Formats: sequence, C-alpha cells, structure tokens
Amino acid sequence: MHIHTQQHTLKRAVSSTGIGVHSGRQVNLTLRPAPVNHGIKFVRVDLPARPVIPAHFNHVVDTSNATVIGAEGAIVSTIEHLMACLTGMAVDNALVELDGYEMPIMDGSAGPFAEMIKKAGLESQAGPRCYFTVTEPIELHENGKFVGIYPLSCFKLTYTIEYDHPLIQKQTRTFDGSPESFQREIAWARTYGFLHEYEYLKRYGLAGGCSLDNVVVVSETGVVNDDGLRYEDEFVRHKILDCIGDLALLGMPVIGHLVVSKSGHAFNHSFLKAFFDNKAAWRTCTMHTTADPRAEQPKSLAI
Repeated sequence: MHIHTQQHTLKRAVSSTGIGVHSGRQVNLTLRPAPVNHGIKFVRVDLPARPVIPAHFNHVVDTSNATVIGAEGAIVSTIEHLMACLTGMAVDNALVELDGYEMPIMDGSAGPFAEMIKKAGLESQAGPRCYFTVTEPIELHENGKFVGIYPLSCFKLTYTIEYDHPLIQKQTRTFDGSPESFQREIAWARTYGFLHEYEYLKRYGLAGGCSLDNVVVVSETGVVNDDGLRYEDEFVRHKILDCIGDLALLGMPVIGHLVVSKSGHAFNHSFLKAFFDNKAAWRTCTMHTTADPRAEQPKSLAI
C-alpha cells in the first residue's frame, strides 16, 4: 500500500440524488472540497441553522441498523458507505451537504460514490497527512465477535464472516488498503439481508427505500435478485466496506493490521472506543518527505 505524505481533497464539487434505504425519501447529496485539517464533515442544508456534524466516533448516536452521527440537534444516518469511499480513496478533507437526514443508499454499495469522487478528481494539499500508527496489539472479544489491531508498516484489513447458510458459510478476505484495490475489489459490494428480514421490514412499513435494486436478498436456497452476485464472496467484501467506513470515524487513517470476525456497526464502534482508551498502544505521526511540505504546490492525484 502506498502511504500518502500529504492530505487530499476534491478538485471540485460533485452532486448526486438518491433515496434513503430506511426513510424511502429522496435526498440530494453534494461533496465539496475542504481546506487542510478540516476532515470530513456533514452539513444539513435543509435545516435553518445548517448544522454541521463532524464524522467522528464521538458524534455517533446510533449503531442499531446503520451508523448514525449527530450534533447541534441534527443527525445524519447511514454514513458508512460514503465514509468508506472517502477513506478508501484517500480523501482527507471534504464537506458533505445533504438536504435530508439519511444518506442515499444508491445501489447498496459504495460504487456510485467512488464514481462521484473520480468525477470530482483529487488534489494534493500542503498539509502533511497524519496517521495513527499501532505499536502494540489492541483486542476486543464479545459473544463470538472479535476485532483486533496489530503493528504493521501499512494498513491491512482481514475480515471473516460465518453464517449457517449454504450460500455464505465461512468467508475470509484480506484488503490491502490501496485506493486501487478499494475501487476494484470492495467499493461495488452491496449490502445484503435475508428474505425473512426483508419481508418483515416490508410488512411493517419499515425500510421504505429498501428494494432488490439496492439490497442483495438471500433466501433459504439462494439469491433472490435476478442479477445474482457481483462477486462470489460479495458478502464478506461488503462487511469489509462497512468496517472501513466505521474505522474512518477515528478521524485519521491507521497504520496497522485490523483483524475482524463476525462484527457489525455496534461492535465496531465499541472497538473505536477501546482504541482511544488504549493510548499507549499507538502514536500519531506524519510521513516525512525530502521536500518541505510547506513549499509544495497543490497538484492532482491520479485515482
């Protein structure tokens, strides 16, 4: 994995429209460039005060069905796919404008967000990129779930899922952390659920935007969607996508090997808290270059 020495933002604003998977409401989304050390922040442009919500684990208010952040009396729900995409494609600073409380689900993957970022382009910024560098293991176990992170010279993520279902069973995959691998192997993996869950939600009027256009639905015998799976192991790839999005709420990229088994948004969030509680197990750093970063002019980054 190439470790960037400088921060990056978008070269220009880019917009899209979709529906929220839970609300079923149409929402307009705009990604805008942001200055050095801004980080990722969401702004609710539909509310009079235009409240700004930083994408940080301290602002997480719910993890039951998706990752939800809140501040200033406002929330933004289902941010994990976009956060995974921004992190996976090395975008450090961006302002995310929404005219609703829920991110659009698009096709159930982060692929459409990756296309938005590619359309906007990336620009290198003068500020050095900061990292959390893991120096000692941090592990969290609970009821068969596990998340651990270990020292390594780059970022790597190994994820294992296991279901008592003949189509899924046990799947393990390792992601090398590069933007190229993210776009090729992870970004287009869709969210999934089981047919009985899908029918329950529909019966009770929940998940108003949920459909076979944005969720892989698995019955007892196979995939209900006509187009089938995009990858044989699309399930574990999507879990990697969600995990990258949750890990992004640390606020800075991580150098270390993250190993995850049977986790979800709530347990991922518990691990983020454990990470910050174990300050002796990591340090923050920048990657030094021979040139003075302050003298570096903004330049484009190929993605």
